[in-house]
Amino acid sequence: MATVARRTIRSSPQRDTVTTWSVIVDLLTASITEARPELESVAGIASSIIAEKACENSPILVSCEGPQTRFYCIYDDDAIDGSDANEDSLGFDPLNGDWSISLPCTEEDLTWVQSALKEKSDRITARDMSEKKQTEENSTKSDAGLELNVEGFLGS
Repeated sequence: MATVARRTIRSSPQRDTVTTWSVIVDLLTASITEARPELESVAGIASSIIAEKACENSPILVSCEGPQTRFYCIYDDDAIDGSDANEDSLGFDPLNGDWSISLPCTEEDLTWVQSALKEKSDRITARDMSEKKQTEENSTKSDAGLELNVEGFLGS
């Protein structure tokens, strides 16, 4: 099991989907600003995915040489209430080294989203939101938002 950080971002109607993506970009680029233009270049595509509520049950996966970061979005009354949100800054650089981002997408939109992303970035891709990635299946949700691989940490 890998170490995973989880953030839950308030979306519509608390904030529009473009602003939701901006919050995610701000969290990702707090310590590395070189990636900001690449992340901003896909804002329209990412916000359309967020608008389709693809991130409600299937996370945006950010992989790097450190912990994996998973961004979920909450909507409707949950977004207004905000009690389930966790928009705290990350205690590490989520874009450390060779990073990549996988956006969940509805099956109907997958082809055009993959094509549009390919024109903008080699690091940002889309996947069918109903499919589980190996890294997503290997760990469970943590109330603290961070999971620690104890066996790996202790060298067992």
